[in-house]
Amino acid sequence: MIKASSIAGNVESALVKANKVMDGKIKSALELYNGPFSSVLNENSVLAEELGLPLCQDTGFIEFFVFIGQRVSLEEPISDTLDMAVRRAYSTNPFRYSIVKDPLMHRENTGDNTPSVVHTFMVSGKELEIRFLVKGGGSENLSRLFMLNPTTSQEEFIETIANSVSEGGARGCPPLRIGIGIGGSSEKSMLLAKLALTRELDSKNPEVDYAFLEEKLLNKINSLHIGYQGLREGMTAYSVTIETAPCHIAILPVSLAVDCYLGRRGVVTFEDR
Repeated sequence: MIKASSIAGNVESALVKANKVMDGKIKSALELYNGPFSSVLNENSVLAEELGLPLCQDTGFIEFFVFIGQRVSLEEPISDTLDMAVRRAYSTNPFRYSIVKDPLMHRENTGDNTPSVVHTFMVSGKELEIRFLVKGGGSENLSRLFMLNPTTSQEEFIETIANSVSEGGARGCPPLRIGIGIGGSSEKSMLLAKLALTRELDSKNPEVDYAFLEEKLLNKINSLHIGYQGLREGMTAYSVTIETAPCHIAILPVSLAVDCYLGRRGVVTFEDR
């Protein structure tokens, strides 16, 4: 059995790190930019780490993707354990509480940044893998679902995604990470798009055709010249990652998930011995 205290403690530490310490690959990409406000972006990451402050005032909501091996035994429902980790991370650090209950009517803040969003997947083996995204409101608001015609060409697909990114402009806080989900169903494609954002910055789709499509789409998005923070200089997006699933012959669901320039993500793994 994997103890809840062990899961919560390790996830809490990873959440704090994601909010305070910029991913090394993101930092390296930022350092290549020498345009307007480049020194501000770089200084922000240095000061956040040195002073123990969040990289951004929007410390987001937490979206978890939990892969549970069929031989794993847990002390309690994983969502309870993960909410404990979020609650502790956000209540013991200068992180903003951003979750409201009753979202349409009263929007009263829950006061501890829970509940988090938890997706669970049963897999083979005895390992527990927990991936997460720290998602800010600006980038999350750029999420889109497109129910495309099954006869849609690659060029039409690329134009659909690029036009949506263009309409979003600087609201997602570029340079962006772009996750694309293709296939499944309407809700499955969005889950795939979010899963695509959990991949490493420089990862490529294992299918050659989709890896090439990722590259073509990234080039198209960068040709929009939205640029760093919308200033029309430097790259618009760091990466495009695509995840796919089979779908019905009469549909082509495509979803777009966007992450801001911080790309706050993490993964924690455990093995049930």
